[in-house]
Amino acid sequence: MAFTGRNNLIRHQRKHTGENPYQCSQCDKSFSQNNDLKIHMRTHTGEKPYKCSQCEKAFSQSSTLKTHLRSHTLEKPYQCSHCNKAYTEKINLIHHQRKNTGENPYQGSKCEKSFTVKSNCISHQRTHS
Repeated sequence: MAFTGRNNLIRHQRKHTGENPYQCSQCDKSFSQNNDLKIHMRTHTGEKPYKCSQCEKAFSQSSTLKTHLRSHTLEKPYQCSHCNKAYTEKINLIHHQRKNTGENPYQGSKCEKSFTVKSNCISHQRTHS
């Protein structure tokens, strides 16, 4: 694999090493890239620079705005190849496909129950405490 600059090589290497030199001063999160830290800091400051032109909503990340805009256009670019059901977000298609295949990659530590969606597993874990 060839890289156009030293910074691109370093960024790529950090994916393999897990090095996260950019530490958030507000919480325990750290990041491999300074730009990711800047985006994360918006969760602490509440800054939402990306405004929807169709409604009053604002977002901290451009990708979240892009996904939101699909709610106005009704665009659903992620389609199931088995049943043709379509989704605005890729993660929703992934969850749908897991239901079709029976894949439950998230399992709690307290029981044998497993889930297609991580947040459902976390919620279930709380019933054991």
